[in-house]
Amino acid sequence: MVASVAVLSDIHGVLPALEAVLDEPDVMAADLIVVTGDHAAGPQPVEVLDRLRALGDKAVLVRGNADRELAEMARGQFPADQAWEIDLWAAAQLREEDVKFLAELPHPVTMEVDGFGKVVFCHGTPRDDDEVVLVDTRLDRWAEVFADLRDDVRTIVCGHTHMPFMRLVDKRLVVNSGSIGMPYGRAGSSWALLRGGQVQLRHTLFDVDGAVDRVTKESGYRDCRAWAEHYVRAVTTDAEAVRTFAPRDGRAAS
Repeated sequence: MVASVAVLSDIHGVLPALEAVLDEPDVMAADLIVVTGDHAAGPQPVEVLDRLRALGDKAVLVRGNADRELAEMARGQFPADQAWEIDLWAAAQLREEDVKFLAELPHPVTMEVDGFGKVVFCHGTPRDDDEVVLVDTRLDRWAEVFADLRDDVRTIVCGHTHMPFMRLVDKRLVVNSGSIGMPYGRAGSSWALLRGGQVQLRHTLFDVDGAVDRVTKESGYRDCRAWAEHYVRAVTTDAEAVRTFAPRDGRAAS
């Protein structure tokens, strides 16, 4: 059992954002760092993977949909016409050990956390790394999503939608830590801290101008500045993201 966990998600290959959060005192002091997926699909894929692996036993990495898809792209198993250009580029940068590493990441991961008991860490949902749930997803949809969970799992921590939230779902606590590298709604990196039976949703501010310049300088992706200007600066609002994601949580069929 671990006493404290810092939860990061959706780094998307933005090294300066990751470094800013790893420098947070409460992240450094946490017993464990759990990163809930979508690590490398972005402008600095290899650099981010190297930084995460350098954490050694301090970190547990969970597979996200973009990690699975990036490995498939690198192996020629993903339809190129369905991929983002930057993801195809990122896949081409990966070394063979990176491809193997991403392909073999677990999803979900369950562990005992002091004050919480069994906690399931996932990307989209415990049953599907690409499934969408939102803060206002209806209760019957949540019931479907959690149908296969053991009764003694009372806390679920996820990512995927890049927007932090915390809510109760029929006596279960659901936490989305937000996004490190592609935030929606406000610039900076969102993450979560589980400690002493309490959850804190945290936000790390950093030099966004410097981060955009650094990513542009250090990445070989041809449209890197435009990508960083949009995603590192959080041009997409949370309202726009919710409107885009909403049909995927099943509400359109209700």
